[in-house]
Formats: sequence, structure tokens, C-alpha cells
Amino acid sequence: MSMDLTTSPDPGNLAEATELHRYAEALIVSLAADGTAPGLPPGIADVPGYWLGPAVEALVLILSGKDALEPLALANELDERRTALFLCLALAVCGHGDRIHASWLGTAFGDLSEDNPVTPGQRALWLAAARGAYGPVGKIFVLRKLDAVDVPPTDDRWLKALVPGLPETSVPASLEPFPELAKVAEIERSLRASATLRRLRERCTEITSTRQAGEVTRVVRGTVWAEDEPLAVLRALAGQGGQEGPLSSLTGHLLQDLASDADLHLAALALHVAAPAVRAAAESLVEVVREPPPDTLDVPILGYPIRLRPEGPDQESMAAAEQLLVTECVPNRTRPWPGYVLLVLAVGVVVAGFVVSLPLALVGLLIAAVGAHLLWRHRVREHSDVRYVQTRAGKLTDLADKAVWALHEYARESEERASDAARDLTEVSTLLRRGPRAA
Repeated sequence: MSMDLTTSPDPGNLAEATELHRYAEALIVSLAADGTAPGLPPGIADVPGYWLGPAVEALVLILSGKDALEPLALANELDERRTALFLCLALAVCGHGDRIHASWLGTAFGDLSEDNPVTPGQRALWLAAARGAYGPVGKIFVLRKLDAVDVPPTDDRWLKALVPGLPETSVPASLEPFPELAKVAEIERSLRASATLRRLRERCTEITSTRQAGEVTRVVRGTVWAEDEPLAVLRALAGQGGQEGPLSSLTGHLLQDLASDADLHLAALALHVAAPAVRAAAESLVEVVREPPPDTLDVPILGYPIRLRPEGPDQESMAAAEQLLVTECVPNRTRPWPGYVLLVLAVGVVVAGFVVSLPLALVGLLIAAVGAHLLWRHRVREHSDVRYVQTRAGKLTDLADKAVWALHEYARESEERASDAARDLTEVSTLLRRGPRAA
């Protein structure tokens, strides 16, 4: 069971502890700055019943290489867990985490549980160990504590933490002439799974990549700790800060540590814990990528729904599309009655002209010419409509045939994508087995 150890108990006579608190503040500043401890004034640690005095004295003796058993025993007697937490964090901050006793880490850390929030002290030790403050043993210790997290393989929160949002998918080369095919649900799902798996592999590589030896074996001194939990917890233990409430749940911290902007040392530990779910997610993505393209696809071509099959466009859908094409592209024209009327009238006028007067016959011929022109214009429009429909129908057939060939080419590309996905899965599995490189 864990408890918040960041708030020091009442030392009894606050006036007696004032100088001790001032010295502890100066000590923390000095440790973070250059890893040294200022001299301990005589009698400053003699605050009856207060664990901080002998703990500070023990820390100064440890840093100077002297025997600290006596003050350490007294501090443990007064408050063993706070003493252990103070010493573990103080030695980590100044880069001497290798001087802690193996039992101190267990005493200070306590137990982690899904049911209890993570305390600031636990999170500070977690961070220090992840950064290598206590060497490989410290990392292994924290990893064993994190085993308290039950990670079901079907939990997709871990994949979403590693690869947030929907990945951008590019149109494959085979479908570039028909980018609308890439929006077909089955094809888009496969392309997105391939892109997600690739991003997952890149993120796992980033997290588990080998860092410089100094980054994983020794905590960097100086400002690297300026705003981190270890210093804040140390100040609270030394009576310089208020009570720190629980930060988050255990799973909440692990998911946060996998975010793209998280510390890679913490991400390595979180990835190790989440490995079962991450591996299962990668395997599921590979299965999606391996799914063969559907045998039948309904896609819009020139705005008309066409069913594509491996052997070619479906003839029924093509016939229906051509019928729609005729309906939409050919206007409902009436017969050229004005032209017919003018021709009939012209015949009558010409006959009357030959009987009555020759100029009247010439007027009849003029009326006949106008009627013939109207009939000719109507016929030209009809031929234009037919040519337009034939052109559109030919283009529709040509595009449908090309779309079928594009799908055949996409199927061949799918085999290459499946091979790439298998390699990504193998690499992800290797990275997960490699773990946080604790050893």
C-alpha cells in the first residue's frame, strides 16, 4: 500500500527546526547545482523526534565517504520511509544514486496498484530510476513494480497513445489515375493500417534507440532536474512546500509517458509494460494490410455508379450508367413543327404564285428556305447530342477498363505492402523484446 510521503510530520518545536529547514534548502540547491553538500553546522540536526535532522546528517556523511550508520539508524527509527525517500532522491539529484542501499529503494517506493493513485514520491523515484540514477538495478526494480499493471492485449489505448490521431495516407502509385479508388472503405482501411504500423515502428524505434552511455548510467547534474519531480519532492520533504496530492493513476501515467512529447527514458519503461497490447495491435494491423482487395467494388466514374470486377466492368451497371447518361445529356426536344408548317405553307404559296403572280411564287420559295433551315438546325442539334453521348459513353467505358487495370496493379502492390508490414511487425516485436535496455 502506498502513501504520500512528501509532507514532513510536525517536528514538534517549529522554532528548533527552522535552522534545519534553512540548511536543508541550501543543501538541496547545492546538490542540484554541483553535487556537493555544504558543511553541517554543529547541533543543527538536533531536533528531538524529527527524522529530517539525522537524515540530513546521514546524507552529508555518505557524500563525504564516512560512516553514517548511527544517524541513519536514528532517522529510520523516527520515520523509515521518509528517510529512505529523502536519501534516494537526494543521492539521485547529485548523481550518486549508486550509493543507495538496495533496501532503501523498496522502502521508499512502497507498492504500486491500479486501485491506488501514484504518489509524488513514487513518481519521483520512477523518473529518477528511468533516467538511470540507480543504474540497471534501479530500472529493473521499477519495471517489477510496474508489473502491477494489467495490460489486456485488446486494449487499444496504448496504440492510440503511441500513434495519436488518424495517420495521413497517400494515394498509391497504382491508383494515382483514379484517386477516388483510394477512398473506397476497404482500400482506405488497408492503407491506413499500413501507415499506422509504419508510424508505430518508427515510434518504437525512437523510444528504444540506444542513447549515449552517460544518459542511461548516470543522472546528468545541474539544471536537468530544475523542474522535475525529484527536486519538488525533496523540497516538500524538507518542509519547504505544501502537501502534494496524488498525480494520477498508474495506467494514466504510463499512457502519458508514451505520448510523443514525453521523456524517452519514461517512454522506454512504459513501452515495456505496454508490450503485450502493442504487439497485439501490430499483429492486428498486419492482418488488415494482408486482407486481399475486394473482388467487387462499386465506384463512381464520371459521376455514375459502376461495379468493377476482376474480369472487367459489370455490364449491367455499365448499361444503367449509359441509360442515365442519355437521360441526363440528351434534352427532351419536340419535333420541328414550325419548319414543317413553313414548308407546307411554302408549297401553297408557290402554287398560287404560278397561278396568280410570279413574285408570289418567289415569296413561297423564300418561305420554303426558312422552313428547310429550321429543319436543318434541328437535325444538327440531334447529331450533336448523339456525338456527345457517344463520346461520354466511350470515355466511361475507357475509364472503367482502366480502373479495373488499376485495381489489378493495386493488388500487386498490396503484396509488397503486406511484405513491408510483416517486416515492420518483426522489427516492432524485436524492439519490444529488447525492452528499455536496462542491462
